[in-house]
Amino acid sequence: MTKIAIVGPGALGCVFAARLARGGAKAHLVDHRADRAERLAREGIQVEEPGGGLLHEKMPVSTQIPAGMDLILVTVKAHATRSLRLPPDAPVLTLQNGLGNVDALCGMVGSARVLAGATSEAATLLEPGKARHAAAGLTVFGSWTSCPTDTAFTAFQDAGFDVRITDTPGQVVWEKAVINAGINPLTALLNVPNGRLLETAETRELLRDLVMEATKVASTEGYRFTRSLAEAAEALCRATSENLSSMLQDIRSGRRTEIEALSGEILRRAQAAALPAPRTRVVYQLVKGLEHR
Repeated sequence: MTKIAIVGPGALGCVFAARLARGGAKAHLVDHRADRAERLAREGIQVEEPGGGLLHEKMPVSTQIPAGMDLILVTVKAHATRSLRLPPDAPVLTLQNGLGNVDALCGMVGSARVLAGATSEAATLLEPGKARHAAAGLTVFGSWTSCPTDTAFTAFQDAGFDVRITDTPGQVVWEKAVINAGINPLTALLNVPNGRLLETAETRELLRDLVMEATKVASTEGYRFTRSLAEAAEALCRATSENLSSMLQDIRSGRRTEIEALSGEILRRAQAAALPAPRTRVVYQLVKGLEHR
């Protein structure tokens, strides 16, 4: 039985934990808050599935990542990555939003233990330990340098996820960051689910402009995309039309967002490359304002 630590009990963390446990893995959830960890261990994780079913799985929950894991799945917010205390004996898979997480993890455990990628699984946290799996998606990851992918791939496949391995995980991370840099800030600022961004010509145009600015920044780091990411962003909005982006969920709950790892990081890299990114700058400033209301 594959032993997997899922670090972070947010919406996706709950979905992954419940599905991996149901698929036969020995799941172990990690939550930095002791009071919440105790409650989750007692009550278990509940996930409303897209087809209407309900998963209810109980598993160990602790405040620290245990040793002896076969895989550590990191789903915490980007700003929490550097505070993790990772044991020295397991591969680490990040499916987090934004840029900079892989660099942080490589600095902590070495690049040979890091797997990185992205997921388009959509989920909303209803309350601690309870999530709605709004839409199934695709999970793609690969070895950053030389970390084996077999254990993680098999566990995700057994859990029923649509999963693929890539030889270019950096491309995958950047692609999701570019798309999220359009969708997430706009949904947070407008206080709307993803699909509403396509209902007016003005918001649709702004979505495409933000994605194009981020795409140009990615190109300065050698990344070229074989599809239009503006069209991909619109397609994702349609596929997850009722989903609330993680940034909107954070704003509604009064939590810190991942704006620094998305628009902030793209803006800093644009400045370093002497590229203008006026729309990215404005949404970055506005979301920072929302955070400090």
